[in-house]
Amino acid sequence: MQVGPWQILIIAIVVLVLFGRGKISNLMGEVGKGITAFKKGVTDGTQEIEKAASDPVRDVTPADKDKV
Repeated sequence: MQVGPWQILIIAIVVLVLFGRGKISNLMGEVGKGITAFKKGVTDGTQEIEKAASDPVRDVTPADKDKV
């Protein structure tokens, strides 16, 4: 079943009547903040991975006491 523009308009009107304009605008504001936080997290994670990949590889194996 495909949803056409008239069905979307009717659903939007029903939602507006049920919840009111104030609650919907608050909800959309929270959704926007959530999307912004998600994008920031993805960017920070990508930068952290790139930084770790660019660091030179170090040998962190413990030294053998007999060889020292």
